[in-house]
Amino acid sequence: MKLAQIQMQVTDNKTLNLWHAAELIQQVEADMVILPEMFCCPYDNGCFRAYGEEEGGAAWDILSRTARDKGIWLVGGSLPELEGDRVYNTSYVFDPEGRQVAKHRKMHLFDIDVAGGQSFRESATLSPGEQVTVFDTPWGRMGLCICFDLRFEELCRLMVLEGARVLLAPAAFNMTTGPAHWELLLRQRAVDNQCFTVGTSPARDEWASYVAWGHSMVCDPWGTVLHRCDAGEEVAVTELELSRVDEVRRQLPILSARRTDVYELRKK
Repeated sequence: MKLAQIQMQVTDNKTLNLWHAAELIQQVEADMVILPEMFCCPYDNGCFRAYGEEEGGAAWDILSRTARDKGIWLVGGSLPELEGDRVYNTSYVFDPEGRQVAKHRKMHLFDIDVAGGQSFRESATLSPGEQVTVFDTPWGRMGLCICFDLRFEELCRLMVLEGARVLLAPAAFNMTTGPAHWELLLRQRAVDNQCFTVGTSPARDEWASYVAWGHSMVCDPWGTVLHRCDAGEEVAVTELELSRVDEVRRQLPILSARRTDVYELRKK
């Protein structure tokens, strides 16, 4: 399958962001397209509620229509979703008919304070999701998480135990965590779970209140980096050979050799 990552520049104009995303998608030839985390909203606690909308709103509608018009699978990065008095960091997935087939609310909120580096507190505005998200495609089952979720190996393993062969992560790592952990985590999750990992970032904007690392990346089940973007706006298409998952799992039987008689991982 051909997978496209849209590492787009995000501005403070929601309408412009939505139409720019749709324009970039229309230009690419791929089976599945992935947008970055908060692709239509600055990554800023002061913006999440103001830019948010309920499921089925303007951004949702543009994503659905774009998937249908282009005839692609579309992972809509993430955007602020409003439900009652709560705001969620939510990713919607659409099939080539424009139907919503999955929805993930970021489970692990990004509350960090690195000495001499990045500080952020998503929980000041956002509420956490509660569901492990997998969905079926013609190429096999895929798992979906958002940014900080990727750091939690239990969540990634649960998605794989539920059949995911590709882990998709719209994500906005920053200038502290990006150079330190971005590639490390994507390769580590790929090796641990013997699956493809796909991390899709916004383009870097040095003048933003939160500066994204960029460098969207695809790793195969052996931990090999198949593609790595630079920091600026870029549309990258990578061919995924899903048979590679079975090949690696057969040659190095990690998942099948787990000692489930001694330990277990289960979803509540």
